[in-house]
Amino acid sequence: MRQPIAAPIFDADSHMYETAEALTRYLPEQYRQAVQYVQIGRHTRIAINGRITDFIPNPTFDRVAAPGAHEKFFAGENTEGLTLREMQGAAIEAPAATRNPEDRIIELDRQGVRETLNYPTLASLVEHSAADDPELTQTIIHALNQWMLEHWTFAYQDRIFSTPIINCAEVDGAQRELEYLLENGAKAVLIKPAPVKNHRGWRSPALPEFDPFWRDVENAGLPIVLHASQPPLDEYVNKWEPPATKNFMAMSSFRWLALGHREISDMIGSLICHGTLTRFPKLRVASVENGSSWIHPLFHDLADLTKKMPQNFPEDPLEVFRRNIWVSPFWEGSVADVVETVGWDRVMFGSDYPHPEGLPEPKSYWKYAEGMDQRRTWDFMGDNARRFMGLPIANPDPAAQHPPVLESSR
Repeated sequence: MRQPIAAPIFDADSHMYETAEALTRYLPEQYRQAVQYVQIGRHTRIAINGRITDFIPNPTFDRVAAPGAHEKFFAGENTEGLTLREMQGAAIEAPAATRNPEDRIIELDRQGVRETLNYPTLASLVEHSAADDPELTQTIIHALNQWMLEHWTFAYQDRIFSTPIINCAEVDGAQRELEYLLENGAKAVLIKPAPVKNHRGWRSPALPEFDPFWRDVENAGLPIVLHASQPPLDEYVNKWEPPATKNFMAMSSFRWLALGHREISDMIGSLICHGTLTRFPKLRVASVENGSSWIHPLFHDLADLTKKMPQNFPEDPLEVFRRNIWVSPFWEGSVADVVETVGWDRVMFGSDYPHPEGLPEPKSYWKYAEGMDQRRTWDFMGDNARRFMGLPIANPDPAAQHPPVLESSR
């Protein structure tokens, strides 16, 4: 596509920068000491249950990298061999649009974006750091959801769909959180693509013991987003090289390579192999900011397993994927990875605004676009996300009600 088509954009991947009180404002008194901001030299860090994490360089977000500061790195155009820190330059004050919905609406209008999914930034840090204490994890997450409801609401002007979090460690706690979120108008929720730890140990949230929760999700018709998070594989990678830092901007090339996108492949593989998506076939699940290069290997392995263990697959696992999963690939990635495997109606645009690894302007996606005609542009830039959310599509063409699937976008 050489010239952009003015399709109404639904950005399936954007973020807020939480205020310093986001985790603590609604935290019950008995848990106040479990979440603390600590000063280490000139740097502020979060300590969860006494463990300091540096995964997010500045968890107060008073100063941040400019939106899109790392664009050349992720586009594979880092010809000067700069580190992420060198590439981003001087930090800036967090844009007002990342702090409140009123200013975000102004920014959406300027960007030409009609709707967006708006994710928290601190959530994955919390769930990773507090994982050994399921009760604490769910308590902090509930406090963050309360703050988000007060500060952003969950469907501001039906344009900003801020996504609260559900931690699945304890089934009854997940059910209670789901009920609270539905009562307060949540239109989509965020779940970390990782195993959870409860009183029975580490386990996949797709095991049958979690069925009461998934049944409630399906009955509510609520879309689930699996967004990239602090990787659960840190301990494994630490066996290969010393954990000098977990700050993503200072990770070694080996850590980038080893972490990859194993967690999203395993999460969706578990939802299929452990049968959740067969027991609850109406679930809508989206993978966001996890790339797309993992899809071909997963499809290959699932097809191979079906031949070896057909008794374990009451349905074709590839068709289960196509029925239940949407994918928002990296903006610098390949839309064709999704189209050739999952289908044209399952691929969604996401800019990752305002993060430095995102696009500074959602419309600048056109620099990286694979050839798309007008119909595909409307679907990819907005209507497929609306289908995922259960919203009316924007394309006035009646034929767009039933988009073509399993076509190559090239």
